Amino acid sequence: MEESKGKIGLKEFIVLTIIMIGTKVADDTPAILFESLHNAGWMAPLINGIIAIIPIYLLIKVVTSYDRKGLIHVTNDLFGKFFGFSIVFILWVFLFSALIIDTAIYADIITSVYYIKTPTIIIYGVLMLVCAYGAKRGLEQIGSVAYLTYPYLQLTFFIALLLTITQGNVHFLFPLFGPGGWEVLKESALKLSIYGDLLYLFILIPYISSTKNFKKGTWIAFIIIVLNLTIAMASYVFFFDYNSVMELNYPYHEVIRTITGGFLTNLETFFFPFWIIASIVRFAIYLYLTAILFGHLFKIKHFEYVIPTLATLIVFIGVIPESTSSTIFQLRQGLLSISTPVFFFLPCLMWLVAKLKGVTKK
Repeated sequence: MEESKGKIGLKEFIVLTIIMIGTKVADDTPAILFESLHNAGWMAPLINGIIAIIPIYLLIKVVTSYDRKGLIHVTNDLFGKFFGFSIVFILWVFLFSALIIDTAIYADIITSVYYIKTPTIIIYGVLMLVCAYGAKRGLEQIGSVAYLTYPYLQLTFFIALLLTITQGNVHFLFPLFGPGGWEVLKESALKLSIYGDLLYLFILIPYISSTKNFKKGTWIAFIIIVLNLTIAMASYVFFFDYNSVMELNYPYHEVIRTITGGFLTNLETFFFPFWIIASIVRFAIYLYLTAILFGHLFKIKHFEYVIPTLATLIVFIGVIPESTSSTIFQLRQGLLSISTPVFFFLPCLMWLVAKLKGVTKK
């Protein structure tokens, strides 16, 4: 596998991380959390964020003990050739599955909410074509686009948030712990993998300008993501009440179709383009990471060349479910539950093995 010569700096890495994970607030992630936590669903990102500090800290401790080596190299060094290959293969399967499911969800959002007369296969194909083009251009280009567009994405987020809160009702948040404190903690922990994408970003260490920037950028982005997700989830309850929000597959898109700004209506035409840009950046980096893992597993030196093939395969698999909204929703719930133990215990296991091998000194 040949690594790209281009590297990204601290700012580009931070915004890439925020876009990659923060955009989950605009898909069916809120619906999954509200289904089991009711009006306390907004607490899940906060509770998960606190728990996620443990695997993130341990992973940083282990991976940064090596000299400019990413997660793939570290895994092979710690667990040996066979087990290292097996772990990387499992990570690739999870990422590839998540990419199929998430892109299918986004194609469904576009066709069911915005372009109801356009066939899903056309929307899906165009979406993946643009994402594949961005991924093929390399990490530097993805990072540059993310950095240039992020201020506008964050601005639209704050505008939507402000309008939502001012037009909502704070009393909808009560009772604060919904079905009960223990239930909230338990159900939140079972969905810890909403932050699982952070694990894959450790693959990019050789592509970041310095290890110091990687560590600093990871923590800065993580804090911003937790705050964005928590506040956005709370605003959904403000606006709809949990009884209504539980019935919505995509609360964000219902919000931007409903809110008004004085005499301005149909505000979704303002927010939709920025959401599309964020989605393209997100799936471009997903594709890039998938190609890196695939290239390592199958000894493909120029891994960028497999990106168009992977994108085509994703479209063909993603359009298979007949009832996309319900089927993909269930598949994503299952994937979140299955991948949560991997996200939490793999860094713990890596840290333990690294300690036994004397890789980490503290």
